[in-house]
Amino acid sequence: MRAYTGDVPAPEDGMGLPTIGVPAGAPVALDLRLESAAEGVYVSGTAHARLEGECARCLDPLTDEITVPIGELFAYPDTVTDETTDEDELPRVVDDYVDLEQTVRDALVLDLPLAPLCLPDCRGLCIECGEKWADLAPDHGHETLDPRWAALRERLPAE
Repeated sequence: MRAYTGDVPAPEDGMGLPTIGVPAGAPVALDLRLESAAEGVYVSGTAHARLEGECARCLDPLTDEITVPIGELFAYPDTVTDETTDEDELPRVVDDYVDLEQTVRDALVLDLPLAPLCLPDCRGLCIECGEKWADLAPDHGHETLDPRWAALRERLPAE
């Protein structure tokens, strides 16, 4: 068993979704155990990173942090596991090394919120004027008039 603790930079294309993710080059803290198993190397531990994105409701920038568990078996070449699994089904040990980028990327991206919010009760934007509800007066509203009644309104005196 070997332990590894350290920071690695996020890939140049970043890791995440269009609304939130780990920025390119940002540090990803890894705290891992690499254990030899009969069929390969089992990697377990955690990955921790800082997130940047925008609120799905009000579009304000937001930052957050995420810690995800890692658990993956990397198959040795020429083992039963290697022979009985598809190439893309399980990662492999190549020249006595394991490449953790895809494993860490998958763990982080799958745990990201699809609609990140700046606050749990964020009300978003007014659909009429586009202003943030948090910045508007409590009595904010817009008068909507059915276009079929517009001509009648022009003929009647205003109250």
